[in-house]
Amino acid sequence: MGAEQVRDGFTELYGTRPDGVWAAPGRVNLIGEHTDYNDGFVMPFALPHTAVAAVSRRTDGVLRLHSADLDAGVAELRLEELTPESDKAWTAYPAGVVWALREAGHPVTGADVHLASTVPSGAGLSSSAAIEVVVALALNDLFDLGLQGWQLARLCQRAENVYVGAPTGIMDQTASACCEAGHALFLDTRDLSQKQIPLDLAAEGLRLLVVDTQVTHAHSGGEYGKRRAGCEKGAALLGVDALRDIAFADLDAALDRLGDDEEIRRLVRHVVTEDQRVEQVVALLESGGDTRAVGPVLTAGHASLRDDFKVSCPELDLVVDTALAHGALGARMTGGGFGGSAIVLAEATDVEALTKAVVEAFTAAGLKAPRVFEAVPSAGARRLG
Repeated sequence: MGAEQVRDGFTELYGTRPDGVWAAPGRVNLIGEHTDYNDGFVMPFALPHTAVAAVSRRTDGVLRLHSADLDAGVAELRLEELTPESDKAWTAYPAGVVWALREAGHPVTGADVHLASTVPSGAGLSSSAAIEVVVALALNDLFDLGLQGWQLARLCQRAENVYVGAPTGIMDQTASACCEAGHALFLDTRDLSQKQIPLDLAAEGLRLLVVDTQVTHAHSGGEYGKRRAGCEKGAALLGVDALRDIAFADLDAALDRLGDDEEIRRLVRHVVTEDQRVEQVVALLESGGDTRAVGPVLTAGHASLRDDFKVSCPELDLVVDTALAHGALGARMTGGGFGGSAIVLAEATDVEALTKAVVEAFTAAGLKAPRVFEAVPSAGARRLG
């Protein structure tokens, strides 16, 4: 969806040209799942798929929202009436950003917004974060707020946590706001320190595939919140601020202290080992060695998400098992789980055969064919014009 197409859509809809057009990407997480709300480490990179927004500022306290992707008219909201968890439609995401900005004292006085997105919805690729970040960046520019990418990410997270009511961590919004083309983002979610890690898979004859199972997931569902509450309980029982504070070397002793609470033990074990896996991948990529060694780390992450965190599903497991059986270097579910997408690290020469095998496995299981595409580390949020 190009800038001109969205600009023209805005003009047709509202009768005037927009003040500007912005884009913010979805993301795929290479490694580090369900660690962000535990103050841990994550390693996402931005996708070429983006939410694009044409926006103009208003001064009358009115917010008008429209999506080219939905068969619905313009939603008109008054800023003083924006209330957390009052909106269960898609408009909660951009409206929540406006609410969060105003709650933080930023002088946003209204806007007209026209959106279009190529980020697959419900695929675990952060389509909601892309919408939040593109609106936040547009308002930051239009109202001269002077906020940096990480600050916009924080406000977008607050919009999703409080206004939408989904208990997500900070990774998705930070990836959308801060990633750079050709890099993965090593993010410490405790202090928001960032390091851009070069990731040029094509130069090594590799590809990273995203396999969208087309099983829709929803962060606001109860299971995600249960996992987060369980992690918080585990941290409290172990006397730490967050599970990030349990060192990998101390994991066995920590598990012993949890006694026979098997559910909490599993959650703790996943988070601590997943933080370790992120650090492993960073070390492998920074060493300049063979990126193929990342593959087994990804696969170990899937086993942990499936068996300890229990957020996989049969369709995700089918992707991973089929890919590995047909020569993939590594594979795992990515995103919050309960559906969504898996990633597959493979030799470029194996992509065609792997894709065919996964699609045939879904057909044999009586499932809707998955969507498969290459994930290329791309640019974060930016102004297009």
